[in-house]
Amino acid sequence: MNKRIFLAAIIISLSGFVFAQSKAKDIAAQAVKKTSVSESISYLQTQINTVTVASEKRSLYIFLATIQEQMAMYDDAQKSYATAAGISASDAEGMPKKSNEQLVLDAVRCSLCTGDCDTADKYLNSSVRNSKNTEITAYVKLYSQWSALCRAENTTDLQEPIEILKAYLKVENMKLVHPVILLTLWYVTGDTSYSKQVTTLFPKSTEAAIVKGDVQLLPVPFWFFVPKSGLAEQGTGTITVETTVSKDSDSDGNAKFTKWQLGLFKTEANAKALCDELKTKGFSSYITSEKRTSGTTYYIVLVNETAEGNIADRLRSAGYDCYPVE
Repeated sequence: MNKRIFLAAIIISLSGFVFAQSKAKDIAAQAVKKTSVSESISYLQTQINTVTVASEKRSLYIFLATIQEQMAMYDDAQKSYATAAGISASDAEGMPKKSNEQLVLDAVRCSLCTGDCDTADKYLNSSVRNSKNTEITAYVKLYSQWSALCRAENTTDLQEPIEILKAYLKVENMKLVHPVILLTLWYVTGDTSYSKQVTTLFPKSTEAAIVKGDVQLLPVPFWFFVPKSGLAEQGTGTITVETTVSKDSDSDGNAKFTKWQLGLFKTEANAKALCDELKTKGFSSYITSEKRTSGTTYYIVLVNETAEGNIADRLRSAGYDCYPVE
């Protein structure tokens, strides 16, 4: 074999190796077949390290971040979104399409969900703030005010972001985020005029479902850290659920007692403050801790259900949002 033929053979061999690499869509398909979410995440993290094609690696980080966010692993999710945004490449074949600007906003949202305003502001003050995309700029403005709300320590600190959000309701190029703005104003102020606007103007939106009580806000630090100037009372729900005996019911069809989560904190002192406050109002609250794969320990405030089965109603009547957990 002469030198020219030998070099051609090497090139063909290397080309075959590149094309033989698993595609992001194939890795994602294998990930969803795993028996648990933690196995899916572990598999994705391992496979990402073996991928060298930038577009495939970027799409896998996006897929991983989406799962992490859905599992409330917000620290990990914001890092995965940010890593994906830092990869200059197109979208991989067969994978969801997202611009780097959208990924930065995803990282902002996850940062705010953990109450990490500093990281959120760092992302917001990047090049995304100068975007020419009206959808992106609308969310930049919204999240900037969410960050201000997250930093608020008392109701006085709420005044400026509330006024800015109210002004955004009159701006045409902010119309895309009007449902979220209305939900935010209703939640912070308790003013029913905002909840009525959500259900009237955007009846099929997730925000309307939250107001009606068909959907519960996840108990993330953002919603719990923000002071309130009024009580936002959810509806009792409009969805009728058929009563059946399930694995979560006893032989008579009675639902087993559950627990209600009221807070998820990175600081134990904040969890204790909420726990003590609940106790003064007659609730038997307690704290558990959970260490995530990121190494971050979260402190969770819980209240057990009682035989009467009315703890959730009592908590909400007292002004607390809660979320059922096993």
